[in-house]
Amino acid sequence: MHEFADLRGCEAAFPAAEFEARQARARAAVAAGGHDALVATGPETIYWLTGRQSAGYFAFQALVLPAEGRPVLIVRQLELAGAAANTWLDAIVAYPDGADPVEALARILAEAGLRRPAFELAGWFLPPATAARIAARIGLDPLPDGSGLIPPLRLVKSPAERAAIRAAARYAQAGLAAGLAACAAGTDENAVAAAMLAAATAAGSEAMAMEPLVASGPRSGLPHMTWRRRRLETGDAVFLELAGSHARYHAALMRTAWIGAPPAEARRMMDCALRALDAALAAIRPGVPCAIPHEAAQAVIDAAGYGPAFRKRIGYAMGVAFAPDWGEGGLLSLFSGVERPIEPGMVFHLPATLRRYGAWTVGASETVIVTEDGAEPLSDLPRGLTLR
Repeated sequence: MHEFADLRGCEAAFPAAEFEARQARARAAVAAGGHDALVATGPETIYWLTGRQSAGYFAFQALVLPAEGRPVLIVRQLELAGAAANTWLDAIVAYPDGADPVEALARILAEAGLRRPAFELAGWFLPPATAARIAARIGLDPLPDGSGLIPPLRLVKSPAERAAIRAAARYAQAGLAAGLAACAAGTDENAVAAAMLAAATAAGSEAMAMEPLVASGPRSGLPHMTWRRRRLETGDAVFLELAGSHARYHAALMRTAWIGAPPAEARRMMDCALRALDAALAAIRPGVPCAIPHEAAQAVIDAAGYGPAFRKRIGYAMGVAFAPDWGEGGLLSLFSGVERPIEPGMVFHLPATLRRYGAWTVGASETVIVTEDGAEPLSDLPRGLTLR
């Protein structure tokens, strides 16, 4: 036990039983892979398994999950109290500033007699230099890659996870509605972003894994632009997208506004985007490969001659997220060639956008939960072009 044992679980996002069930499934996957432990380093994986969350995840952290035995979390000393409060773990090891966390990890593996651990090598949070030092220190080079062990377990959401995503979707809708209402000639992108963030936060959203996207005029025709003080003018398109967050689970939503009357081409593109979104949503049902909704949307877009204005996947998985991304698109996409069958309990965000690059973007999106019957959108915000 550690010095903050009395804080155990007081800030946990879910009951202990939720995490115990996840850990049991993960242990089975570790053993089936021929490993005696998994060393997880990604904040999403560590959170999914334990509930550990903090803005301080930039510092090295790792979870040692043996195929048999209790998990051990390694965190920076400053993070110990928060880690105790966020999790139900009774084994948390802290390293002080100035110490080498690789030494702490090597000691834990040695003391537990773990000689065949796999490591979560993929992602942003285990730099190659650190991985090389771990390999040299434990005498296991190359490190076995266990990056593929946990993602399949995260794709179908539990009832508790789905409830969190539903809450996040309510926050996202509140933010988008406020952003659309704030769009007007003479205001600026910062005011629109402030309205979105304020409304989503007031509705209940916690920290978001990625900032909202707010871009107007010619900037709206560039992907993933954020606000930059630009003043909105008559004739501008305004692209708005954000994700609400509840217990680190996210739901995203995107809509388009136009200041004044949109040109005929923008109206045609918007109509096509909405028909493509409808086609993709209609194609989502259990047992269907993930490629099918994308192909349904792509067919609508190609028939209208807007293929070059799309050039992306129609959707991606949603769930646990830490910066820099609000989605689980690295785990699963609705895209060509993805044969993974869709299952009830999966969650996807489908942004149907068409761009005239450097001029405008139009479209709409939905976050949906897959049910036994199809896709359940989590928003009832009108999808059409909002004229301001």
